[in-house]
Amino acid sequence: MAAYIAGVGRVTRRTPAVRVEVTPDGVRGSARPDTLAVEEPLEIRVAGTSVTVTMRTPGDDFDLALGNLLTEGVLRRADDVAQLMHCLDEDESGSPTYNVVDVTLAPGVVPDLDRTARSGYQSSACGVCGKTSIDAIAATSQYAVGDDPVRLSPVVVAGLPDVMRESQKVFDKTGGLHAAGIFTAEGDPLVVREDVGRHNAVDKVIGWAAREGRLPLAGHVLVVSGRASFELVQKAVMAGLPALVAVSAPSSLAAELAQEAGLTLVGFARAPRLTVYAGAERLGL
Repeated sequence: MAAYIAGVGRVTRRTPAVRVEVTPDGVRGSARPDTLAVEEPLEIRVAGTSVTVTMRTPGDDFDLALGNLLTEGVLRRADDVAQLMHCLDEDESGSPTYNVVDVTLAPGVVPDLDRTARSGYQSSACGVCGKTSIDAIAATSQYAVGDDPVRLSPVVVAGLPDVMRESQKVFDKTGGLHAAGIFTAEGDPLVVREDVGRHNAVDKVIGWAAREGRLPLAGHVLVVSGRASFELVQKAVMAGLPALVAVSAPSSLAAELAQEAGLTLVGFARAPRLTVYAGAERLGL
């Protein structure tokens, strides 16, 4: 089990704002502070080498780093990591930012740094494209999610976003964060995380599962608060998740990868409705 040396995360920040109300009688503005979700860069270094920089909401940084390295194929197992720690980088005032995570590898582990060639800088809404990526994911994933025998209830699946919404505490304050959660087939949440980036929220929950020794996540469901991009399907497949449920639409390439990998892909999951784009047989359809 890796050692974790943590810093302090800043999740929200109060910011001056002007609230404007438009009425038939005219326009009225009032100055009032508002609570915003923090977005800051996180640099992930592996054995002293900078692997990627992603824009994220601070918090659960080690889960984010571990989940990113596993779902991007840089590392194969959680045990590849001996230690994660925040570097004591400083801002202009000399205060620590905790915006760099340094990953020390277990003896003999060689990371696949070529897998990071496309990454470099990741925005909070980044993704990948290109149909050749489908073959790359199929060749890289350790888990055959298409063989997972789990069966899912459409009634349970349609209600999963509402269950996850109950755990989105920072969203309640800011209205500005995505969420991801891992659920049992019966609809029980194991973990929910929030972040300004959809892919970061997913990395955080998969990183948590890796630290808990739960990979592969056979028989479980990944739920995301926004759309289902190719990258989110990739991360689900890399973690051994047989199903991905999204509140919004999938992309065409996400649906193609799900079909190729045997993953059940659900979009527009808002009780009492949902749309299935791949793997409908798991829902008895």
